[in-house]
Amino acid sequence: MSDPLSKTATAAEIARAVSHDKAKAVAVIDSALKRIAAAEPTINAFTDVVADRARKRAAEVDAGKHHRGPLAGVPFAVKNLFDIEGLPTRAGSRINVDGPRAARDGALIRKLEAAGAILVGGLNMGEYAYDFTGENAHYGPSRNPRDTTRMTGGSSGGSGAAVAAGVVPLALGSDTNGSIRVPASLCGLFGLKPTYGRLSRAGSFPFVDAFDHLGPIARSTEDLALSFDAMQGADPDDPVCTHLPPEPSLPHLGEGIGGLRIAIAGDYFARGGEPEAFEAVATVAKALDATKTIVLPQAAAARAAAYVITAIEGAQLHLPRLRTRPQDFDPDTRERFMAGALLPGAWYVKAQRFRRQYRANVLKLFDEVDVILVPATPCTAPRLGQTMMKLGGVELPVRANLGLFTQPVSFIGLPVVVAPLQRPGGLPIGVQVIAKPYNERAALRVAAFLEKQGIASAPPA
Repeated sequence: MSDPLSKTATAAEIARAVSHDKAKAVAVIDSALKRIAAAEPTINAFTDVVADRARKRAAEVDAGKHHRGPLAGVPFAVKNLFDIEGLPTRAGSRINVDGPRAARDGALIRKLEAAGAILVGGLNMGEYAYDFTGENAHYGPSRNPRDTTRMTGGSSGGSGAAVAAGVVPLALGSDTNGSIRVPASLCGLFGLKPTYGRLSRAGSFPFVDAFDHLGPIARSTEDLALSFDAMQGADPDDPVCTHLPPEPSLPHLGEGIGGLRIAIAGDYFARGGEPEAFEAVATVAKALDATKTIVLPQAAAARAAAYVITAIEGAQLHLPRLRTRPQDFDPDTRERFMAGALLPGAWYVKAQRFRRQYRANVLKLFDEVDVILVPATPCTAPRLGQTMMKLGGVELPVRANLGLFTQPVSFIGLPVVVAPLQRPGGLPIGVQVIAKPYNERAALRVAAFLEKQGIASAPPA
């Protein structure tokens, strides 16, 4: 077991130590705050640190004023599109800072703190979550702790940087088109995008209501499961949040892969990336003894439809800001929103109709398989500031194409766990473990098996 005050300690190890009086929550939080101060000049992960709040909460945990739940004393941070009481909800923007301060914490922050965890701050992100790089024109780029000349991926770039650096063991992000999975892959971390509607989005700044998900990034599958279980439950403040009762995943992590039918997605998911993306899938498939190949029908069309829905919904959300404060946007973000505002509404209707058809066709695949493996990103982390890259021999824009393999999946809200592969002498890359709706357990079981076998791992940089 790692020292609960060290950067190698997992959330589960910290919680066990605090719960059994082997460590004080105050000491754990002080250590985390020192790591933040030391790392920030290099990784630029945080935009807000709530040190006084965190120390007060830790003292209350030590004094027994709060139930010592499954995450007792665990420091965590959240992408700054989560409401944090008393702070403006930045959502990576300059404009939102001038808005009202949050009256209370977002729903998932409250749930984690009810389980004993302690919030230490808000994290850098791409402006209004319309980003795959982790670069922000207002607050600077988050830097990848595996190689600080490289991107973290986005838009949950600060979440990836903070966890990969060992500053905190757990962070929350959002995933609309891949914004948890891309940083998890590029930073070499475990990430969970739950089923659409599984976790409440109340108290977070929206991007695309049709696709927005919230979820955790961590350095172990146990930590993913611990946090996921703590955050489950119906919430009337989010109209799409499921009314299903919580389904704990932690008790099932050790069940292995027995009985699971695992397949590899070919066709669209087997081309257009760099060799390391497909090598990672092959490594995982071999470890799982997965030989069956299937095709997700019309995945390329799904990605195109996701672009249309994203552009139109995002633009409609931001029209008042585009009209009154266009100069305060990142120019790249502003141009994408303005382009979305000009798209015809008929395209949106057509994209949503296709979405229903595509979802029905993909769900049929789960009659014959339980889990599908695909690359998480088409390449390892590009360099900061890089705008173009070669994928499959074709020169393509970086910002748009880091989500090449994530968009056709979030388009229909499937649950996904990213299993990270550390590459000796190279940068890490992740594999998406995809399951049918509300079967996060299966994806987590597979990732936990890969972790136990030493195939997937996420040590701090």
